[in-house]
Amino acid sequence: MPRVLVVDDTPSIRFLIRTNMELAGFEVDEAVDGVDCLDVLRRMETLPDALTVDVMMPRLDGMATVTAIRADPRLRHIAIIMVTTQGHPADIQRANQAGVDAYVTKPFDPDFLILTVRDVIARLSGRGQDDGVS
Repeated sequence: MPRVLVVDDTPSIRFLIRTNMELAGFEVDEAVDGVDCLDVLRRMETLPDALTVDVMMPRLDGMATVTAIRADPRLRHIAIIMVTTQGHPADIQRANQAGVDAYVTKPFDPDFLILTVRDVIARLSGRGQDDGVS
């Protein structure tokens, strides 16, 4: 069963994503912001296949969270889907530069988000933790 960590400071958004992901057969964990996300990931024995991450969050925003994940050899293989209201092309470019694998703007169709997460996991399934390390 694929596993997703939902990172968003808005409880209703976490609930919406969690409910739809679970109905689609995903195991789901949650984090309330970037600091919580990194803490949850560091405590997990089995890492998620993907994260959905909001941009605008307290303590540590989505872009800084993605940068921290991509810098950590244990975490950098995880697929990251940015789910945010920030849909300006410059925001999308910043997310791509940070290492986001897909970008979904709010409001979103839950079915589209599920398809996006599945697609990214499938596309990156060959990318392992040691990729890029010689």
